[in-house]
Amino acid sequence: MPRIAYITNQFPAPVEWYVVDEIVELRRRGVEVIPCSGREVNPENLPPELRAFAQETQSLWPLRWDILFRSLWMCVSRIALTRDLIRKTFAGAHESLGQRIRTLAHTLLGIYYAAILQDESIEHIHVHHGYFASWVAMVAARFLGITFSMTLHGSDLLVHASHMERKLLDCKFCLTVSEFNRRHILAHYPAIDPGKIFVQRMGVEVPHTTIATIQQSPATAVLLSVGRLHPVKDHVFLLRACYLLRQCGVSFRCVIVGDGPERRKLGFLIRELHIGDIVTLAGHVPHREIGDYYQAADLLVLTSRSEGIPLVLVEAMARGKIVLAPAITGIPELVIDGKTGFLYKPGSLEHFVWRATEICESLRALDSVSRNAREHVRVHFNRPTNLQEFADLFLENMGRDVGSCGDENPVLQQI
Repeated sequence: MPRIAYITNQFPAPVEWYVVDEIVELRRRGVEVIPCSGREVNPENLPPELRAFAQETQSLWPLRWDILFRSLWMCVSRIALTRDLIRKTFAGAHESLGQRIRTLAHTLLGIYYAAILQDESIEHIHVHHGYFASWVAMVAARFLGITFSMTLHGSDLLVHASHMERKLLDCKFCLTVSEFNRRHILAHYPAIDPGKIFVQRMGVEVPHTTIATIQQSPATAVLLSVGRLHPVKDHVFLLRACYLLRQCGVSFRCVIVGDGPERRKLGFLIRELHIGDIVTLAGHVPHREIGDYYQAADLLVLTSRSEGIPLVLVEAMARGKIVLAPAITGIPELVIDGKTGFLYKPGSLEHFVWRATEICESLRALDSVSRNAREHVRVHFNRPTNLQEFADLFLENMGRDVGSCGDENPVLQQI
């Protein structure tokens, strides 16, 4: 029976339920999965269905003295490998000094992770997202003489790609959520073997019930935004658009679901623009309750600067909702402009407002777009189907030469 470790920056995380889905599917296939989190998660802060996962998850932080002493011994006993990894930490061509110092800390944390897993008979490590946990997984795999793989989404590849070439060279295979991402990897990292980069889309449940027909000329259109209140989601852009939509005479209200570091700033801007009567910051909503918000919406809007293929768009489209999103990264693979939804020019406030106005005034004519959206998700972004494909792809690629990735591995010698 295969035995793997699966690590993310934070696990379990209510907004990353797809990681739980993948672990459950691998276990259903007979794989023993040991989950790990870069940060400790308090089970009391989680929905009831995730608390059991939190209790079985290994955490890198806070550090434990017994594991720390073991990892220090590993550093000393394999001093050549330790020196090599530290040297490569400072060898990146594009990383700042601050990034390299952080990577050094993550190198030591990777050795610590190897000490955690040393007696677990792990054959392979998978890491979801290309942030710091991916470097930790790479280092741990080196010390354990095993392979590792990773899943890349959006910002982890396109914005925060520290030491990405090294990770891609070292990983046994890489899954990514869009064709755009795969093309980006092959264009920007030509040394990477194209045969180990695979597109594996996320998926959602497509409701079995028939989606109700769009309201006929609603007096007030409901715009919905769902996402963490973070600068990359650019809710400031959305608030300015709401101000302009009102100036254009559009009758609407906007509900923003999510929480995060931008909440105070957004609240201030709402007051400054005098749009508090049409914009609501709803705060965090548990995933199991988000369906009610989708159902009440006429238009799902996304204003992010960087994304993979956002699951909020997929979820809304699965319910037959009209969506408006920027034409960036992999989004056009989901939102086919005018057919399954609508796109606007990235960063163009005027184009966003024009498209939103056009949609709000034409809702009664968009039933075909609603049906097309739902069908597109059913065919290409279906959760049960895509989870099966994920497990097939994962096991097929993990199974090739599992356990042969030691210090003498020629791929590892390249980095």
